[in-house]
Amino acid sequence: MYKLVIIVENIEDWTAFEDLWPQFLHEAENMPGLSRETTSQVDALLYGEREVAFIHELYFNTRQEARQAMASLPGQAAGKLLQTLTNGKMTLLFADHKEDDLENIRKFKAQRENTPGADHE
Repeated sequence: MYKLVIIVENIEDWTAFEDLWPQFLHEAENMPGLSRETTSQVDALLYGEREVAFIHELYFNTRQEARQAMASLPGQAAGKLLQTLTNGKMTLLFADHKEDDLENIRKFKAQRENTPGADHE
């Protein structure tokens, strides 16, 4: 799975952001190949110098699908809205997304612990 990550810094006018955000979502959700999305409101900076306030992730099957989605008409419209919403105070990045659930992690850990000669921590 591949995702387009949108990192929004602290901006001055959150009311304007919130007023336009539904329009952004409408355009972004019409991008071809979009399989899911997530939004995270950042409430604490634990370490680092960048003040991040908001993260939005758009998921696609491949990087190529993500690129095509950004180049589509809805993708271009979403990009223009995003520039307006954030006043350019954002970062976009592509990420190769891998995910595992806790049940599978525990199963793998149990298999390792039961393997003779395995290096156990």
